[in-house]
Amino acid sequence: MKYETDILLVEDNMHDAEMTIRALKKNNLVNNLKHLKNGAEALDYIFGEGVFFERDVSDVPKVILLDLKMPKVGGIEVLGKLKSDERTKRIPVVILTSSKEDPDIQTCYALGANSYVVKPVEFEEFVKAVSNLGLYWMILNQPPV
Repeated sequence: MKYETDILLVEDNMHDAEMTIRALKKNNLVNNLKHLKNGAEALDYIFGEGVFFERDVSDVPKVILLDLKMPKVGGIEVLGKLKSDERTKRIPVVILTSSKEDPDIQTCYALGANSYVVKPVEFEEFVKAVSNLGLYWMILNQPPV
C-alpha cells in the first residue's frame, strides 16, 4: 500500500467540508487531502471506477472521514462496501456525522467503522475535534504495512 492520499474526506455539506479542511490545515494536515461530495464519488474513487478509472487504486488513503447522510449513496453503504472488500477493509474509516442515533452508531461499528464522532455544533469545538482526529490518524496511528 502506498499513501499519496492521506485523508479522504467524504462530505456533501460544503460548510462542514470547509470547516473540516480549515481545522486540518490549522495543524498542517491537508497536504494530501481529497474531498468528495457523496458516497458514489467515494466508491468510484477508492475502486478506480467512473471518472476515476485511471486512478492508481494502490494509492489508498491513510484515513477516510465519512459522513453518513449523503445523496446518491449514503455513508453506511460506503462503509459496508469498503469493509467487505479484501482490498479496502483495512483502511481506517472514521464516521464524522451529525447523527447521534443509536442505530447508526451500532450499525457503523458492526460494519467495521474504526471510530464514530458526532460533529460538535459550535465552531471552536468542531475545529478542536477535527484537529484531534487529524493528529491521531495522521501522526499517532500506525497503519498496517
